[in-house]
Order: sequence, then C-alpha cells, then structure tokens
Amino acid sequence: MRIRNVIHKGLRRLIEDDDHSGIQPDLVGKLLRMLAFLQDMTDETQLRQVPTWKAHQLTGNRKGTWSLFVSKNWRLTFRIDKTEIEIIDLNYEDYH
Repeated sequence: MRIRNVIHKGLRRLIEDDDHSGIQPDLVGKLLRMLAFLQDMTDETQLRQVPTWKAHQLTGNRKGTWSLFVSKNWRLTFRIDKTEIEIIDLNYEDYH
C-alpha cells in the first residue's frame, strides 16, 4: 500500500530522507521493518500476521484507525483508504 501522508515529523523524515532524528535510536530498525511491511501489504487482514504488533482498530472517536505496538508507550497509528488502497494519516504517537 502506498503511504499518502505522515503526521509525525520525525517519522516523515525517516521515510523521505532516511533521517533518524526525531526517532528513538533503538526503534529505528523496527520502524523501518514495520513501514516496509505496510508498504508491501495488499489488504488490512495481513496486519494480524505479526502477533507482536498487537494490531487492532481503535474505537470511539478514533473508530477506523489501526494501531500497531512499537514499544512500551509508542504506537504506529493510521487509517486505510480502501478505495485508493492507501495508508492515510500515518502517525507515531505516545499513547500515555
């Protein structure tokens, strides 16, 4: 899937420029693997193939947003545009 837009500035720099600033150094490798997986997947059912990511959809006012576990408090969150087959509003956020 193509990534349409990235909200987190550090994550955007990592994707566009391979610039690791703004990302914890010990998580860069994991994030790069996760991003490669997201770009290679063809549909959202594949998200559950990696149990350690704890893929799930959020509820409430964030209904339709996917969450993937990165580390203790950090998650990759995004929505999927099924019509365009794109990942939108990709974010790297501290949940707590």
